[in-house]
Formats: sequence, structure tokens, C-alpha cells
Amino acid sequence: LPMQVISGGHYDVDCYVEDPNGKTIYQETKKQYDSFSHHTEIKGVYTFCFSNEFSTFSHKVVYFDFQVGDEPPILPDMNNRVTALTQMESACVTIHEMLNSVIDSQTHYRLREAQDRSRAEELNGRVSYWSVGETVILFVVSIGQVMLLKSFFTEKRPSSGGAGT
Repeated sequence: LPMQVISGGHYDVDCYVEDPNGKTIYQETKKQYDSFSHHTEIKGVYTFCFSNEFSTFSHKVVYFDFQVGDEPPILPDMNNRVTALTQMESACVTIHEMLNSVIDSQTHYRLREAQDRSRAEELNGRVSYWSVGETVILFVVSIGQVMLLKSFFTEKRPSSGGAGT
């Protein structure tokens, strides 16, 4: 069970895994990324939870990859083979291992891209709000200056009241 927090808060969550009997087999707090492997001994429903209790105001996006079962053998009689692998068979095994490495690298790059995209969109929102705020302030200051200049050039006439000759 590899997991990684892609966006939100300080990029950390609490995580735990329980077996069907309710026994905790994995528990970590405030992790940004981690990987957990477990060979099941008991059949049943396993529970895993990502908790954001300590940071209730920031929403988080978590990537996790849950793999069940062992990978099937590359060759049908790979496990109970008595002879050495042929050159073609060993080349197939090597290629298979390299492709698994490529898949892991692609997953890593996809996660980094998603994380960077989230940060870029957040920054874009902040810049947009700041620009709107500056525009509003600019209009308020401009209108204030026009009214101030207008007050300099308007002639104030004395009011004709009841006092007279």
C-alpha cells in the first residue's frame, strides 16, 4: 500500500490498517508519503483509513495504490523449474523487471506532476485575487484624487442667509 499526499495543508495525513479481527497492523501519524507491505494470514475484510482530524480546515488529496495478490510468474513453470533459464527466458525476466521499474517511475512522475499542478493552480488563484484587489484599490484612489482635484477648482459661494441690510 504505497501512499502519498498530493495536495492540501502541510501534505501530511494519519493512516492506519486493521485486519479482520480489528488488530492494527500499521499505524503512522502525519506522513507525507509511505509504503506498507503485508502478507495476509487471515481471510476477510481489511480496513485502511486516511485521517485528517488534526487539520480539519484544509482538504487533502491522497494517492494510494492497493495491490492484492502476488504477481503471476512470467513463465508458466518458473517456480518449479530444475534447469537453468535459457538466454531468451532470462532476457524476458530482465525486460519484465525493467518494465516494472518504468511503471514505478511513471507513477512517481505522475504524482509529482499532480502535486506541482495543484501548487501552480493555488498560486494562480492567489495572484488573481491579489490583482483584483490591486485593481479595486487603484480605482478607489483614482476616484478619490479626481474628487479632491475637483474640490480645489470649484468655487464656494457664500450662502445668502437671513442677515441683510
